[in-house]
Amino acid sequence: MNSESVKILLVDDEPDILEFMEYNLKKEGYEVFLAKNGKEAVEMARKERPHLIILDIMMPVMDGIEACRHIREVPELQHTLVAFLTARNEDYSQIAGFDVGADDYISKPIKPRVLTSRIKALLRRVNGAPATQIPVIQIGDLRIDRESYLVYKNEKALSFPRKEFELLALLTSKPGKVFTREDILSRVWGNDIVVGDRTIDVHIRKIREKLGDESIKTIKGIGYKFDI
Repeated sequence: MNSESVKILLVDDEPDILEFMEYNLKKEGYEVFLAKNGKEAVEMARKERPHLIILDIMMPVMDGIEACRHIREVPELQHTLVAFLTARNEDYSQIAGFDVGADDYISKPIKPRVLTSRIKALLRRVNGAPATQIPVIQIGDLRIDRESYLVYKNEKALSFPRKEFELLALLTSKPGKVFTREDILSRVWGNDIVVGDRTIDVHIRKIREKLGDESIKTIKGIGYKFDI
């Protein structure tokens, strides 16, 4: 995906931060759209269908967490990348962000080169899936369609944000195999994005809520496996 074909929506209530990000991203060739609160972000996202949304958390009218929740409820935006931009480094805010379907976290203040590097790393995750993957995984009443990013259980379609889908697809690619936390972080989030172990736990919890606790087993001190 060339930068010229990538749409990025920037959302922040501080005009100087929007101007800073817009300038640097346009210089890289990205098509940039702006919103100053969460409500505008949801409306703009529906209209423009961006590839990536960089979303501040603390905003008036509607905060970033709520905006992300609404965005993930729009079928056409299920797999749009969302990165939270925030000065808040508290663990609970990051967990809340990942809980509503965020793909990454970028902390303020941020330098131009770091911003563009993180964006390129995120976009590589979209386009970096191996072409040799089995397009459809069928395990009992569970069907995972990699090409359409859809999950069915008992023929009922389930909603999975991108990272939840990729994590489930990884675990089900080899039922019974134990995937270490390091392997999961590397293959789902990539080496370019820094996330913690609790990020995996949040995503596993969300998958279990949708599929049931019996599907994914925790191997204490090692990682997770999908039971046949």
